[in-house]
Amino acid sequence: MTIEWRYTIEGDLDILSVAGHLGPDAARRFTGAVGRALARGTGPVVLDLTELRGWSAEGQLAITEAARLLARAGSSLELAAIPADGSLVPTGDDPLIPVHADLPAALAAHGIQPGEPAAARQAWQTNGRPAGDPSAG
Repeated sequence: MTIEWRYTIEGDLDILSVAGHLGPDAARRFTGAVGRALARGTGPVVLDLTELRGWSAEGQLAITEAARLLARAGSSLELAAIPADGSLVPTGDDPLIPVHADLPAALAAHGIQPGEPAAARQAWQTNGRPAGDPSAG
């Protein structure tokens, strides 16, 4: 089983929403999505896990590695709605990863109201095409 992702820029906040199961087979796809966020984004990345059905130890390690990658690039990773089956167990050298109860709480922490129209909203999804692109099928 793999993951599907959607990446959205909301003002100065980057939102990476992940659905499915983040396990060993999905780690590469997840890393690619984080790379897209790093290449296109300008602010902190909120990893929205609302639709994630679960994660393995490898999936958790991929998230921790994403936090390190973003930190080296001068950005940060925050989590929203972690799965009920666990939480990340940081080691001493990992960057701090703030955890929000859900995506609306993460948005509010950055002064963004859920559903607020964003003048410069941009979005991409799993297949790499802009969201809403009729050929994105």
